Parts: sequence; structure tokens; C-alpha cells
Amino acid sequence: MNSSSSSSSKFNWQVRAAVLSVFLLGFVAGALALNAYHVWFGPAAQPTRQQQYQRIFDQLSLSEEQKAEVKKIVGETREEIKALRKESEPRVKEIRAHADERFQKVFTPEQWQKFQNLRDALRESEKTSNK
Repeated sequence: MNSSSSSSSKFNWQVRAAVLSVFLLGFVAGALALNAYHVWFGPAAQPTRQQQYQRIFDQLSLSEEQKAEVKKIVGETREEIKALRKESEPRVKEIRAHADERFQKVFTPEQWQKFQNLRDALRESEKTSNK
């Protein structure tokens, strides 16, 4: 084998390795970008219950009179539910406080702290997603 054939073969392998490296780096960069997109922007937002019902009402081809009545019913129902939640809130807090006392007896101090942080983050995310 002469030296020109050897250097040509070596050069071909270097080109192949470079192309493969670029391909792999592109694949990894794409995967990381997709992952970052999902972390930053989250999955596609699910429609709220209100939006789901609005779609149902839209598909019913309601008359203006029916739309007005539906709007009245939805508003009154919302107020009744809001009043019920306000009424039951002290009892819910009591039940959660009792559960916390029981959890605290089971968990180590470190686990208890971590649990509180994770639970509070979950509740906060639920509040923002329910708005």
C-alpha cells in the first residue's frame, strides 16, 4: 500500500467520522431543545371545564333566548358552588391539618420538610392552572 492510498483512506475515515459526529451532535441538540421546550412551555394546555362546556353549548345551535338562559343558569350555579366552597373551607382545612399531623409522625424531619415544599408547589401549580 502506498502512502497516497493510505492518506486517502485515512482522510475518508476522518470525513466519515466528522459527518457522523455532526449528525450525532445535531440529534442530541434537537433532543435537548425539545426537552427544554417542554420544560419551559409545558405540554399543550388542556381546555378548562368552562371552555369544554362552552364548546358543547356552541354545538347545540342555541337561540339567543336559550343562550341568555344558559348564561343565567351557569352564573347562578357558579355562585352556589362558590358559596358551598366557602362554607366547607374551614372543615377542609381541619381535615388537612389532621392529615399533616399524621404525616409528620411518619416522616423524618427532612422528609417532612421536603413533603411540605413539594405539596405547596403542587397546590400553587393547581391554583395557577385553575385560573
